[in-house]
Amino acid sequence: MSHASSSKVCKYDIFLSFRGEDTRRTFVSHLYNALEQRGFHAFKDDERLEAGQSISAELLKAIEDARFAVVVFSKSYASSRWCLEELAHIIKCKMELEQVVIPVFYDVSPSDVRHQNSPFADSFFQHEVKYKDDMEKVQRWRGEFAEAGKISGYHLLNFK
Repeated sequence: MSHASSSKVCKYDIFLSFRGEDTRRTFVSHLYNALEQRGFHAFKDDERLEAGQSISAELLKAIEDARFAVVVFSKSYASSRWCLEELAHIIKCKMELEQVVIPVFYDVSPSDVRHQNSPFADSFFQHEVKYKDDMEKVQRWRGEFAEAGKISGYHLLNFK
């Protein structure tokens, strides 16, 4: 992996963003172990965020302190407001800090991410219902989700 010319010293080589219930004990654990074995220092959040809590400042800092962000889009990724907040911060770091973002489409289509088709359409509908008083937030999530779907990545449909 190469990085645009940047003199920034990063605490992590890679920040992993993923929906835990979908991929933590399967694909992401294998990816994390493979990266570590090859000498990459990866950040994988193993703490569960409690309902009602804000995304932690430490997590946001870890995103900022990574050279690369690997976003593992799985079927329920968009159902998690925490994943969407992480993704929003990752897209911000891509724009402002030139962080390299590498999407992995795990049993979902890049087109479905881009266009928020099923299974993502229902997740965003649920967010619209839940956050009806803060539609700006949901629209921001939608925009950043669609933006991430436009980034060239790895499509692992029916990954074994």
